[in-house]
Amino acid sequence: MERFLYQDLKAWKTKKDRKPLVLEGARQTGKTWLLKEFGRREYTSLAYINCDNNPQMNILFSDFDTKRLLRGFSAITGVAIKPEETLIVLDEIQEIPLALTSLKYFQEEAPEYHIAVAGSFLGLLMHEGSGFPVGKTDSLTLYPVSFSEFLLANGKEVILKAAREGRFEELNVVHSQLTELLRQYYFTGGLPEVVDLYLSTQDLNAVRKLQKELIKDYEKDFSKHVPEKDIGRVIAVWNSIPSQLAKENKKFIYGAIRKGARAKDYEIAIEWLRKMGLVYRVSRVKSLEKPLKFYEDLDCFKLFMLDIGILGAMVDARPDEILIGDNVFSTYKGSFTELYVAGQFFSVCNDKKLYYYTNDDSTLELDFIIESNDVYPIEVKAEVNPRSKSLSTVLKKHEGMKGIRFSMMPYKEQERIVNVPLPLAGEYMRTLLLL
Repeated sequence: MERFLYQDLKAWKTKKDRKPLVLEGARQTGKTWLLKEFGRREYTSLAYINCDNNPQMNILFSDFDTKRLLRGFSAITGVAIKPEETLIVLDEIQEIPLALTSLKYFQEEAPEYHIAVAGSFLGLLMHEGSGFPVGKTDSLTLYPVSFSEFLLANGKEVILKAAREGRFEELNVVHSQLTELLRQYYFTGGLPEVVDLYLSTQDLNAVRKLQKELIKDYEKDFSKHVPEKDIGRVIAVWNSIPSQLAKENKKFIYGAIRKGARAKDYEIAIEWLRKMGLVYRVSRVKSLEKPLKFYEDLDCFKLFMLDIGILGAMVDARPDEILIGDNVFSTYKGSFTELYVAGQFFSVCNDKKLYYYTNDDSTLELDFIIESNDVYPIEVKAEVNPRSKSLSTVLKKHEGMKGIRFSMMPYKEQERIVNVPLPLAGEYMRTLLLL
């Protein structure tokens, strides 16, 4: 499966001021596979080492003598490591903190060697400030497979090319085809192993079983990384997300976890989940003015799960309700649709900030707000529903502002609102933000 981040890896390889690369991301997003594929395709040789439960690597990192470390890498892998020709991959590097620190010395003393490391968000963040080679590494983040990558995996290169070139109106002729593919994406989500299994077997039961297993793996990570005193709260927040997203008002409510719960009880649990890359936190803004960061309300936020397929598995959404007809855009509209749009945003616009807006008395809400050259209010409609009361109200108050409606309608540009089909949401945001 082609991942768009592969092009960023190729750009890293040829950088004049290249530094050791840290590839971050939540577990199960495909970091290991991508680095191995990159090494096989772009280098003469690949020296891959998994640092997890690896006693040889623990012994090797007794100091930061780069020549000795390179000899050790070669001995462990059996690969003759050559400058510019070999890609050295250290996987699960967070398990050996000294290996992470050593990247500083490779950058300073042996920059001719190409080193890429992979680790979980949480594991890497835990070492920041305690030996993390600040300023001595390049970094990239891998998110779940986007819908655009899903199109490519399904052989829809022509459709994707048109979307990438901003020819959205031309794609109205394949609207039904895009809708069918979106149903499939809602079921599989974007975890590469799940997508691969679905495309190769079309076995819906096997896909759902794998998703359930991956959920268990995430929950095992709670026990591995989270302090024992916080595990129960992390699990409680994690399990509350489906019901939080099913509400009409998706603002995160602590009382929905446990009656009488307060922010102080669960803030640290939410932060653990964020650091693990399992949730996206989208803050409210109090005003639709640039820069939006000035008007951020950190106390009010929505919490979105990493992957729409994982959400479906957690709530035992029936495959027939997702894949047949328009039930997925009605029955599950509250839970699925905003999560889908948020996921596409972070997959293609990960260096940007996503917000939402409500007025002071919460009588008006806009699902998302993004900022580029201008501020763009967004309403998300799960069905074919042209009415956008909140969006229209806001546009009346802000002369010159243009709004976006993501819905199941075909692409249509109106005077101040553009309707974008949900399947094209990610590409439209990417184009808008000039990525």
